[in-house]
Amino acid sequence: MNALRHWALVATTAFALCLTACSSNPPAPVVDLSPAEQQRPPQEARGPAPRAPTPGSYVVVRGDTLYAIAFKHGLDYRDVAAWNRIQPPYRIYAGQELRLDGAAMPARAPPPVVAAPTPSPADTSPKAPPPGLAPNPTPIATAPAPHAGPGMFEDVPPEPVARTPEPETHAPAPPPLASSSAASTPSTQLPPFAATPVAPPAEQAARPQTPPSPARSAPPPADDSIAVSANGIAWRWPGRGSLIGTYVGGDQTRQGIDIAGNAGDPVLAAADGEVVYSGNGLLGYGELIIVKHSANFLSAYGHNRKRLVQEGQRIKGGQQIAEMGSSASARDELHFEIRKNGKPVNPLDYLPAR
Repeated sequence: MNALRHWALVATTAFALCLTACSSNPPAPVVDLSPAEQQRPPQEARGPAPRAPTPGSYVVVRGDTLYAIAFKHGLDYRDVAAWNRIQPPYRIYAGQELRLDGAAMPARAPPPVVAAPTPSPADTSPKAPPPGLAPNPTPIATAPAPHAGPGMFEDVPPEPVARTPEPETHAPAPPPLASSSAASTPSTQLPPFAATPVAPPAEQAARPQTPPSPARSAPPPADDSIAVSANGIAWRWPGRGSLIGTYVGGDQTRQGIDIAGNAGDPVLAAADGEVVYSGNGLLGYGELIIVKHSANFLSAYGHNRKRLVQEGQRIKGGQQIAEMGSSASARDELHFEIRKNGKPVNPLDYLPAR
């Protein structure tokens, strides 16, 4: 009997201790360890969602230049700058929204202005203003949001405009000079193969002598280093390979010419100018260089293997600026374009004849 009481007491004590232990420990937290949840970053690390651009505008990303944005969308960089009130040297920054169509950007609501608390009638004693707040605050004038310009990297250029190429102005070649012996002593003998009989000496003395016409020299062979002036710019061929693709007005896939070659062949500047873009941010052009030659003319060199110049660098016509390659192309070639006032024109209307 005592043994039964002893075991009953032990069982009761053990049960009470178990209840006490269970009530003192809170339940363990439940954590979702699924792969989707493990890969998701914390909410504070995600940051705000990127702002969608306004229709007809473009949000600048790192590496953009105003010239490249205007070039991609077939616009004149001066128009884009004017629409967005950007002054030379046309600096833009990542996150800036640029207008592409010239329309005014929608006004954004200014931040609310915090007014100073008004003292109650019963409280007439002057009090010091709270820290950081002026006694008579004035509303903060907010500058209008910058206008926006060229947008998105989808290749949707505007309707092409047919342009009549301006005539080339070739400097007249100086007439060849006759040799001193031919100019000073007229020839008195006919070629040995002439069919006309030779007159007697007496008739030759009486006959008036006509000086022979100067000999014409053969035209020089084609030389890609020769420059031809057009619109005040001395243009020359940017590559020495054969022409494998020509310009077709209205065809968005053939806005320039294609010159064949081998990987590493030199790509030459078509004229003097300044590098305004050197990068690979324009879809379809690969490693691209854009050179500004005047306020009206730009030239572009695409599909390079390696770029050898930087933005802002001054270059000379005929200077090597890149190595030919096949970036964004199925073969090694140079894609060359000339833009006049932002619109593509036929490069063969400006380059020397081959």
